[in-house]
Amino acid sequence: MPSLFEHTSKNLVKELGDKDFRPLQNLLSAHKFCQLKLLRKKRRTLSQFWEQPDVPVDHTLTDILEPSPSVPEPVLSKKFIFIDKTVWKGAAEVDVTAGLEVSVSGTATQSCECSLEVQSVTISPWDWEDLQKRKVLDQEPSFLQECRTRGDNLYVVTEAVKLVNETVLQDSSSVNATGTFSIPWSFYAKSTAEGSGLKERKRTMTVPQGTVMAYKKKQLVFREDGRAILLISDDDKQKTFPEIKLQGLPLSPEILSISDDNKRKAFFVGKVQRQSAMGTKRRPILPIGRIQEPISRDFKSLQNEVSREIEAVAELPRDIRDALFHTILAKLKDQGALQDLTDMLDGNLWDHTGSFLSEMREDSRNVWLESRPCVIYLLEALLVLSDIQHELLAWSMEKRILPQQRELVESILEPNFRYPWNIPFTLDPKLLASLQDEGLAVTFGLLQECGLRVAPDNPKGTWDLEAKKPLSALYGSLSVLQQLAEA
Repeated sequence: MPSLFEHTSKNLVKELGDKDFRPLQNLLSAHKFCQLKLLRKKRRTLSQFWEQPDVPVDHTLTDILEPSPSVPEPVLSKKFIFIDKTVWKGAAEVDVTAGLEVSVSGTATQSCECSLEVQSVTISPWDWEDLQKRKVLDQEPSFLQECRTRGDNLYVVTEAVKLVNETVLQDSSSVNATGTFSIPWSFYAKSTAEGSGLKERKRTMTVPQGTVMAYKKKQLVFREDGRAILLISDDDKQKTFPEIKLQGLPLSPEILSISDDNKRKAFFVGKVQRQSAMGTKRRPILPIGRIQEPISRDFKSLQNEVSREIEAVAELPRDIRDALFHTILAKLKDQGALQDLTDMLDGNLWDHTGSFLSEMREDSRNVWLESRPCVIYLLEALLVLSDIQHELLAWSMEKRILPQQRELVESILEPNFRYPWNIPFTLDPKLLASLQDEGLAVTFGLLQECGLRVAPDNPKGTWDLEAKKPLSALYGSLSVLQQLAEA
């Protein structure tokens, strides 16, 4: 079921009309996006087709700077009211499933309603100037060292839109039908019934005062000595941390340290394939910066990228694949756990212990090391998806319907990938028929969260797609998870 909070924050950002504002997706972490809060983000990912979300750090900009008698004062904008009411009504006899047989008469209705009083909170230009003049602490905080090692970029929240008062969000759905009635295209009001009747459902959510609904950010860039902030930049292509040099050669500071028989070996990230501790060639380990040359962004390139990861997974022993599948399934409903696992794999693998590594045999460590890039690829794709999609994917994994979902997603992406605008299209009824009852509703929920919408006037059951990046990430997730699940 789509998140009320995420739905409301996205609509608010559209109304603000400022492309630099980013909507919050998760109510539980919204307080971590206040002004001056620090965020981190992977500089580059293993995919050319999506990027990673901002990850909040439990520190502010002032936490990493030397103390100063001047304290930045928040600047509050005028309060304004945002009222959002959406009502959708659909006749059940409309052929929205593009070919599936429906024996029904009736209507389905969805409505979402909220009234928000919000205001923007930022910092004055004079305070920003003062902050940029201050030095970074001599004793570098540990989280900065970790970000430097992984090659993350750091950002600071420069403006936040907050709720002035406690607010109640609500939505409702109803189905009034006669006959055999199913509305799989509406995950809000999923229902199947025989005969006639009325089914209603309502949801409410109370959002606390002061909750951040949207934010702006700027990138931090440190000087070469690492002790001063060079600028707070709008350019997302710069590096937060200066490169380190080894023997006169510039190297990114990403170093993969591996403990093996109590002897530490280091593998530097780069284009050249290094020899392992055993003296044999390994698949290159490229947690970032994997794609250096100009890239093509057509669907064939996406297929080739995903196929490489599938082939890498297929080479793993069955027990390793099974352990990976069930570990990811167990963590899928916890965004924080997924992020922690990704950070662990991006950093020092053997400094972390726990149930995940204990499932691996000692003699499988070399194989697990080689599997690391494809697992990071999967985790990066999953982190692009919303909490709701994680819930739906977990259900899909348990019911083993990933192949049908992947085929349906591919049928949407392939003919529409080249178009930068919304082009109405239909869904293959044969592919829809392979997903029945709740499986079909769950799949439509996944697609709706990626931006799949009923096209205006819905001629002959057509749809359109708002954005390709989330659907591309879903395609990558389904593909790799399917390979992990195969016997």
